[in-house]
Amino acid sequence: MSSLLQKGTPVSQHSAAVLRASRAPLVVSSVPDAEPGAGEVLVRVRAIAVNPVDWVIQGTGSVTYRWLRYPAVLGSDVAGEVLAVGAGVTRFRVGDRVFGLATGTDRGRDPMREGAFQETTVLLERLTAATPSGVSDAEAAVLPLGASTAACALFQPAHLGLRMPGDAVVPGDAVEPEGERGVVVVWGGSTSVGMNAVQLARAAGYDVVSTASPRNAALVRSLGADVVVDHGDARAVEHLVEGIGGRRVVGAVALGTTSAAACIEVLRRTGGSVLAMASTPVSLDGLAGRRRLFPAMLPVFTRVGLTMARLTLRARRAGIRSAFVWGSSLRDDEVGRRLWSEVLETGLSDGTLRPVPEALVVGEGLGSVQTAIDRQRAGVSAQKVVVTL
Repeated sequence: MSSLLQKGTPVSQHSAAVLRASRAPLVVSSVPDAEPGAGEVLVRVRAIAVNPVDWVIQGTGSVTYRWLRYPAVLGSDVAGEVLAVGAGVTRFRVGDRVFGLATGTDRGRDPMREGAFQETTVLLERLTAATPSGVSDAEAAVLPLGASTAACALFQPAHLGLRMPGDAVVPGDAVEPEGERGVVVVWGGSTSVGMNAVQLARAAGYDVVSTASPRNAALVRSLGADVVVDHGDARAVEHLVEGIGGRRVVGAVALGTTSAAACIEVLRRTGGSVLAMASTPVSLDGLAGRRRLFPAMLPVFTRVGLTMARLTLRARRAGIRSAFVWGSSLRDDEVGRRLWSEVLETGLSDGTLRPVPEALVVGEGLGSVQTAIDRQRAGVSAQKVVVTL
């Protein structure tokens, strides 16, 4: 790869699935190659995974991601191998297999350099991990955003603030009294974030109670939950409280449109006081699929705002601290550094962590990315949609 050295010298290019305008379909086209800057690695992408945020940005980005400029390359989940390293990079060398969190659609980032849905992309070293020899690129690609969001919910001080895997237990800790393991509630344990939250909390030494459909209950138990109840059961809250059995609840992670209200009730009944909300209380699926965003967006976002306000007030009245989780907010904090340089690499290598959800490979090549986004939006259960390159 080369840079523009003088006027008239062609710039080396690669292919990308590009969003040319809000609400447009992705188009495969050539874009200029990038060079890694300080603290960055350039990666040849071998597999990408799709998340709900991708179709949310594509369908509603002019409102939900107003800072995003077009053309843009979307995508957060990347696995491949290192092509080049920038100044100051010490953990990786050219040829290393890696996976990482692409943050190109975040405010202040460059989506053309840092989006996942292209042949080569730039990742931050601090949000990149080595892929163990027993893990395929497709398997590694399912982890980045799900694991990062779960880590934010569990370990950031703004949320549950729990100790991380590998930390020593401190007797008398506010979230871990002497002689008690502490219980984490994960509502939505078979979602991408939920699966990672279950196994990260368990790896950190906490007990976990969770919800899932009967079809996925055994899977969630295999990740470390000792109690799993049917989220569709009208008495799900009561069953969770029974499963907690008087143990100290150190916090709850809410995943799914109706999860926050249920978690508030569980916390209220068990004395828990911290709630991390990782899902909007109103689905944006119907809005993203409409031909016109305006004026349909007005009642939808009004419902989102009013519902969030009611949930926040309800939590406050119950003495519960609540906040919304942003999965890439660990980009510049200690939780992100430790997750990506220590926890994921160690856990995948020793088997305490698994690459979850299961990869559902729906195509090969960038031309399959739009199909993959549409497939994700149509709904998957306990799987993550993946495209190999």
